[in-house]
Amino acid sequence: MAERTNNKHNRKTRDMKRKKIKDHICYNGDCITVMNSKIDKESVDMVFADPPYNLSGKGLKCKGNTTGGDWYMVNSAWDKMSPEDYLNFTRDWIKSCKRILKPKGSIFICATFHNIGEVMMSLKESEFRINNIITWYKSNVMPNMTRRTFTHACEYIVWAAIEPGWTFNYEVMKEINPERKKDGTLKQMRDLWTFPLCQGKERLHREADGRALHPTQKPEALIKRTILAATNTGEIVVDPFLGSGTTSVAAAQLNRKSIGIERNKTYFDAAVNRLKNSFSI
Repeated sequence: MAERTNNKHNRKTRDMKRKKIKDHICYNGDCITVMNSKIDKESVDMVFADPPYNLSGKGLKCKGNTTGGDWYMVNSAWDKMSPEDYLNFTRDWIKSCKRILKPKGSIFICATFHNIGEVMMSLKESEFRINNIITWYKSNVMPNMTRRTFTHACEYIVWAAIEPGWTFNYEVMKEINPERKKDGTLKQMRDLWTFPLCQGKERLHREADGRALHPTQKPEALIKRTILAATNTGEIVVDPFLGSGTTSVAAAQLNRKSIGIERNKTYFDAAVNRLKNSFSI
């Protein structure tokens, strides 16, 4: 694994918790600190990042919903920053990602229209090239609660690279593309992807009240597609915002290595357990 050994640790680094499960490492700590102190420069092949969208604070909810169960808007401390702080935070973690990516590596960043401006600006400032803005159409999205705008049925995944020569497994994408030409032959993968929100057995829940453990858990199939597109067997995928561990699990299932970083202890423990369980199935 592309880990950096450094005997001069600051307090944050000393307090960092680390778990290794086969070819997968999980850190409980700040992603910028970990990427700058524990991962070698230009050593990883891909970053998949699902950062905070900075949307918390409104507290909207829908209890007793008949189509998908109780629904709650994200309302967590890690998702609340001032506009200036959020832009600086985005700049800093993207700079750290560029530091650890190989020159021909790729980064995929989840976003909505609320934060895609900061993401795009920060990528360009760090001299990334934007390859695609993938639109994720969420086929089972909740209705708009305010009834004052159209239902928000899409999120985005910005795919960027540092320099020409990035990996793109074009034929693999054609093979797994659910769309076909009229004659049934393979078709190029488009930048509009349809996946349902994470649900059912895949979704992790809190034991205390049965609510979703992590409010923004992404479906495995979505992350697997990005990994298959931009990496090859045995390569290293980093997730700076590991959450409930989906990226590490997806990487393991696709025979890639991974480094995941999660600041929240509850999410970190859940991710480690989920990764361990993925090897026992």
